[in-house]
Amino acid sequence: MNNDQASADELAALRAAFGVDDGGESALGWDTVRAFEAEHGVVLPEPYRTYVAELSDGSFQGPPEYGLVGLAELPDDWGAGEEDRDLGKPFPLTAGWLWEEGDGPYEDPDAVVEQVQNHGSIVLGTDGCAMNWHLVVTGPQRGHIWHITDVGAMPFGAEFGYTTSAPGFAGWVAHWAAGKEWFDAE
Repeated sequence: MNNDQASADELAALRAAFGVDDGGESALGWDTVRAFEAEHGVVLPEPYRTYVAELSDGSFQGPPEYGLVGLAELPDDWGAGEEDRDLGKPFPLTAGWLWEEGDGPYEDPDAVVEQVQNHGSIVLGTDGCAMNWHLVVTGPQRGHIWHITDVGAMPFGAEFGYTTSAPGFAGWVAHWAAGKEWFDAE
């Protein structure tokens, strides 16, 4: 996973997976992407950065179940608290955590849950019922995809043991495009 350089193969795979053939008309363009990054104090990880700048800003088809939301959007079921989001603050987790099962190693678990929801990630979309997919843009997990629900958070990628696919945006999209179950590791 290279967060700093999009490969031609990754971009071709993304174009094919989403059926993007509009010549970039649905893309944001580099000026808009750079303005978003400057406003939030982040640099989006590749190949997502190039995807939204040159190919498309979201998709009505998956992933996830209800489609890929645009860069500055949140899913319809997001609810309150949009003003609490701070993409420039680091995403707090480095390993999965089911907070419904306990406090984990945190003195103030409620504060960490709030940070998981709102710090250092953009929301890619939802599978419904507040089961959202996030792309981490700040912190040690930058470039990784996380599935964040009301009961916990799990990282996506074979290295974490929940799935057999490559990490990052390209691996996540390839996994979806292949029709695999999200958590297919045994």
